Amino acid sequence: MKNFIRLDKSDNVVIVTTALASGIAVEQVTTAGLVPRSHKIATAIIKQGEAVRKYAQIIGYASTDIAPGEHVHTHNVEFRNVKGEYKFSTDLRHPNFVAETERDTFMGYRRPNGSVGTRNYIGILTSVNCSATAARMIAEAFGPEELANYPNVDGVVAFVHGTGCGMAGQGDGFEALQRVMWGYARHPNHAGVLMVGLGCEMNQIDWLLDMYGIKQGPLFHAMNIQETEGLRKTVETGIARVRKMLPEANKCVREPCPASELMVALQCGGSDALSGVTANPALGYACDLLVAQGGTGVLAETPEIYGAEHLLTRRAADEETGKKLVNLIRWWEDYTERNKGSMDNNPSPGNKKGGLSTILEKSLGAAAKGGTTPLQGVYKYGEPVTSHGFTFMDSPGYDPASVTGQIASGCNLVAFTTGRGSAFGSKPAPCIKIATNAEMYDRLHEDMDVNAGAMLTQNQSVSEKGEEIYQLLLDVASGKQSKSEALGLGDYEFVPWQIGATM
Repeated sequence: MKNFIRLDKSDNVVIVTTALASGIAVEQVTTAGLVPRSHKIATAIIKQGEAVRKYAQIIGYASTDIAPGEHVHTHNVEFRNVKGEYKFSTDLRHPNFVAETERDTFMGYRRPNGSVGTRNYIGILTSVNCSATAARMIAEAFGPEELANYPNVDGVVAFVHGTGCGMAGQGDGFEALQRVMWGYARHPNHAGVLMVGLGCEMNQIDWLLDMYGIKQGPLFHAMNIQETEGLRKTVETGIARVRKMLPEANKCVREPCPASELMVALQCGGSDALSGVTANPALGYACDLLVAQGGTGVLAETPEIYGAEHLLTRRAADEETGKKLVNLIRWWEDYTERNKGSMDNNPSPGNKKGGLSTILEKSLGAAAKGGTTPLQGVYKYGEPVTSHGFTFMDSPGYDPASVTGQIASGCNLVAFTTGRGSAFGSKPAPCIKIATNAEMYDRLHEDMDVNAGAMLTQNQSVSEKGEEIYQLLLDVASGKQSKSEALGLGDYEFVPWQIGATM
């Protein structure tokens, strides 16, 4: 393994693959001081104000003169807002679709409405924080001993959150919460659902049921504490209703389903400078394989594609789709300005320690998770994704909030890349975690499903690692436990995005 990685001949920086002391030869230059692993050094003179280039793209501007061999990072690189012109549909690479008769399959749960689940949960949804304790108590009543009688049921899970009242009854925040609730209520990974409210909250359960035409039945119930004579009676009634659901949910069995029924949330968290070199391109390759099968990948985290959105607009299936993405970017610029923030709020301290200097650098690597196929649709947070292929859903960069939206949009699997390490997991959609570097994978092997660092240490190709990830998605979709599932993660990672003001 070389001690550096050059990503493009036009770049004026390279990435070092191991910590280097002063005086070490890298390409045609010599390091001017200590350079941490996965950080950058300049390979040419970069004058103050000139662009710093990586991935053949601008990742920032020199805040001072930078000499060849110098460490390039936050101390000498500054961020500037992106002000570029966008091109639409100029880089369309259509997938080679696999014939329907030859498509891969997985063992999934075919629901009465035709959708397909990868897990078989009973979900307890809350309309407001006031019913969170009741929902937790109901779910906690179903331990391993009782559930052992229902081997086809993966668990009873309470999805609780911190809002639902003290909010406007219309607008972005209210609509986003309603979409999340509807998305989880109708999610194919749920065999049954119990919705629990207080009764007087702004986010009324009845409004949701009326809006989306949801009817109560043997596997769908709604109740509220005020009409059920208080907390104790609500918990007792809720437990009784779940007990009635369990035998019905247990009747669900896995059957062969085409890979086209998979919708994968493409996510990254705790990134480092190798994320855009190993794990993200490999996941992008897996996404391309899935798209060729007729499946769907859903990229999100709008602030974390900032500075890379121009690459996605070129892949937009049409101009309208590309302009939807641009409009999201403009909304986020306004949103951060109104809240006295910056689009360069990321990278986080851990991202920076891992070698990422600006949000532009992070975004260019993050966008690689989406592969190379056309962008078929752009969706609001938690909005049902109806397009097949590569798509985008608006969300914050905060991982639990982002994944909550992706699951609400219909994702039945989550693929999560990380370079610093992560303890993330999700329900009802299982999450696989992909390590960007071998050192972290070895240290956190109990939490990581895939070692993409082997692309550097063992010279594995993007295609080899992408194939491995794709096969793991099929295996997990068929019931294989991911590392996060085995550790019991996912009960506390339901975090709907709170957009509006708390009143």
